[in-house]
Amino acid sequence: MKLRFFEQSIRVRLSQSEVARLAQTGRLSERLAFPEGQTFDYAVETGPKFGVSFANSQLAVTLPTNETKEWAANAVVTISGSSGPLTISVEKDFQCLHGPESENADAFPNPAARA
Repeated sequence: MKLRFFEQSIRVRLSQSEVARLAQTGRLSERLAFPEGQTFDYAVETGPKFGVSFANSQLAVTLPTNETKEWAANAVVTISGSSGPLTISVEKDFQCLHGPESENADAFPNPAARA
């Protein structure tokens, strides 16, 4: 799972296996460990409606369950919405055309690679 912040937006990119796991289990989570034992936890989960929460160094993005299952099974790239002042996008992660091959192993095929 890749996480990006820009101004008042959060963008999450998920690999093929992560999209499948989210649709199946309803939750993905990661932990970023800092020196001195501090951590930042972040998750994408399914629930009744779109939203985002942040408490106790934990960020959780919630996507509507039915929309997430449909998204996992089709060619749509992004689920997006807003929660208060934040814009949130959860995207299928495409293979990098000019990056390290190791990042491409579980990424979705890049449509630009066919050109």
